[in-house]
This record gives sequence, C-alpha cells and structure tokens, in this order.
Amino acid sequence: VALQDGRVFEALLVGSDSLTDLAVLKINATGGLPTIPINTKRTPHIGDVVLAIGNPYNLGQTITQGIISATGRIGLNPTGRQNFLQTDASINHGNSGGALVNSLGELMGINTLSFDKSNDGETPEGLGFAIPFQLATKIMDKSS
Repeated sequence: VALQDGRVFEALLVGSDSLTDLAVLKINATGGLPTIPINTKRTPHIGDVVLAIGNPYNLGQTITQGIISATGRIGLNPTGRQNFLQTDASINHGNSGGALVNSLGELMGINTLSFDKSNDGETPEGLGFAIPFQLATKIMDKSS
C-alpha cells in the first residue's frame, strides 16, 4: 500500500466481499496512521456536498467536489451490487476504493464505479457511485 506521503507498506488481506467489490486490508505502521472520522449517526441525503478522493488514472491524489444525487440506487450491474450512493463528483478509473466524504470530512461512502458508456453509446457525465459506509463497516466488522 503506497501512501500519499511516499511511505509504502505491505498489506494483509483480512476480508473481502465480491458483491460490493470491497477488500479490507491491514497494514502495520510504527507511529500510527491518521484515520478518517465516521459519524454513524449521520446518513447521506440528496443534496449533501461531498468530496471524492482517489487516484484517477494514476495521476496522484485527486479530490473532486459534487453532491449526493440519489441514494439507494440498485440494479447497476450484473454482480448483484446494490444500494449505491449516486454523486456528480467525478469518479473515474483509479478512484475505486477511495473515500467519499462530506463537508465535515466524515466518511459517507467508498467510491466504486462510474459508467463509461450508456446503452445508446453516449458517454455519461456526473454519474459516479459509492458504497455507503454502513455496508463497508459491515465488511470490516466481519473481518475483525
């Protein structure tokens, strides 16, 4: 696992979930690492301002801004993944696994996918999706 500050750590896979395309990794770091706040009492609502954090196309850490456009999106692909948050924050290849945070820096979701092409061949814009943090914490809990 490579961090933004240049440190690199070996990771141990401690859990995964194929339906949500999430993996839980554990790294051992002396001195500790910063963590992201999770407010379990705050749920995402349509119109909430969010930031998508990721590494699109290996360009390095990138942050884009948008809003929650919809919640509870289902039927997005044949893997059975469901209950996505939809955002117009730019989510591209390489953003998957990055954080979707609210304006307070609290985790709202884990970036997972965007549409490359629609059924009619057009390239959609502003259609990014994230797995709500509640689903991600269930996978983390199963792994501990």
